[in-house]
Amino acid sequence: MSDVPTSASGPTPLSTETRARLERVSTATLTNQLQRRGIRSTFFSGLRASHPGRKMIGHAKTLRYVPMREDMVPVLGGLQSAQRRAVEGIQPDEVLVIEARGVADAATIGDIFVMRCLQRGAAGVVSDGGLRDTPAIYAIDLPVYHQSSHAATLQREHLPLDIDVPVACAGVLVMPGDVIVGDGEGAVCVPRALVDEVARDADVQEDEEAFAIERVAAGESTIGLFPLSAARRPEYEAWRAAHEQQG
Repeated sequence: MSDVPTSASGPTPLSTETRARLERVSTATLTNQLQRRGIRSTFFSGLRASHPGRKMIGHAKTLRYVPMREDMVPVLGGLQSAQRRAVEGIQPDEVLVIEARGVADAATIGDIFVMRCLQRGAAGVVSDGGLRDTPAIYAIDLPVYHQSSHAATLQREHLPLDIDVPVACAGVLVMPGDVIVGDGEGAVCVPRALVDEVARDADVQEDEEAFAIERVAAGESTIGLFPLSAARRPEYEAWRAAHEQQG
């Protein structure tokens, strides 16, 4: 088990304002804001979304798999396996994040455990491995991000080892309690300590880009609009004020 500190009550809930901002902004904008802060690897690479039209927002509940070693199945498997403890212990608004070493040719979770996550109030599931029962999972009203579909159970490749530890999922370091945001493009991990400022600045960035795309659609050059120059800022501020009055 990890020495990473955890709280018995879980991570601090997101403020209403931060959650509303995260609902509005894209994973592309959040990833850009993190890159501006020097944090480059936050977008889960190569994963597909089960519900591209749905937004996913929640704190990371982590689960780590290690390579299969058959003599350890009696020790690490069964009713008290890390996988089952993660699913039975997930809390409302948590996202189950599974480290499966990017292995595509075995499942990491199936439809019954995904349904259990939904019933416990989870916000979603992210796995850098495969899904089993993929058509059934896609019919469940819970966003799931995964690399592949594979009918074999996890024991073809994996042993569940740990929960609530730092994991490496699809090239991203995820700490328990980090904020996971997903949309049709994919999912991104936002460090919990930065989420309020990242959400605030992402909201501003998308507002500026809405102004830019309106002007570019009208035939203007991108120069001075993307990025927004000091010379165009007064025009943007007037545009924003007009839109706020309308809305």
